Amino acid sequence: MRGTRMTSPATTARRRTRPYRRPVGALATLALLVGCAPTPDADDSTAGATDTPPPVATPSTGTPPTADTAAPGPCPAEGVRISSLGVSAAMGLRAMSLELVNCGSHPYRLHGYPQLRLLDSDDNLIRVRVIAGAAEITSGFDDPPRPLTLAPGEAAGAAVLWRNLVDDPSVVATNAQRLEVAPAEGEPTQEVAVEGPIDLGNTNRVGVSAWKKQPPTSALPPATPLAPSTVPPQH
Repeated sequence: MRGTRMTSPATTARRRTRPYRRPVGALATLALLVGCAPTPDADDSTAGATDTPPPVATPSTGTPPTADTAAPGPCPAEGVRISSLGVSAAMGLRAMSLELVNCGSHPYRLHGYPQLRLLDSDDNLIRVRVIAGAAEITSGFDDPPRPLTLAPGEAAGAAVLWRNLVDDPSVVATNAQRLEVAPAEGEPTQEVAVEGPIDLGNTNRVGVSAWKKQPPTSALPPATPLAPSTVPPQH
């Protein structure tokens, strides 16, 4: 399903999960989301921009991760954990790679697009158009969603895309300082740690690709080892 929507304030049923930080160097995940390089978008009016995907090895901001920021926190009650693998940038195009990991003990069904909420430094909701497939921003991220079932330990990825473009000096540029993501519409949001602001310029739009199964970037905590056998060895 394709289309655009307006983000809306969180309902009282939504719960917010505290953010955690993890390494941002594994941005090669973004290449797995699209399978091939995006091609130029003929309808993109950005002056001097190119739709060649940003380099996936260099985050736009941030410092090297340390040991105490790499470990994930407890698994949320929903049984899935959403995190950002970092942002890469080129010619005004930004690409953030999201990862959703089934950290629970049961299969998790997933279908559709990430649901986003952008907030400013005062926790005010920033109203933007969220474009399923990112067609108005760039090309190459518009594969339709497919139903997924993630076994415990499996992961899915998606891309969040926007342009830092100011084409109307009378409109104030927008910078989001916080990002909340839900796996699907109506699901509780989780706060995702971001490295620096989401600099939308005055475009007032952000795109998302559909969730797609991919290898997890890090292993889950090891399972509890089996107790030693009390059966005497056979001779």
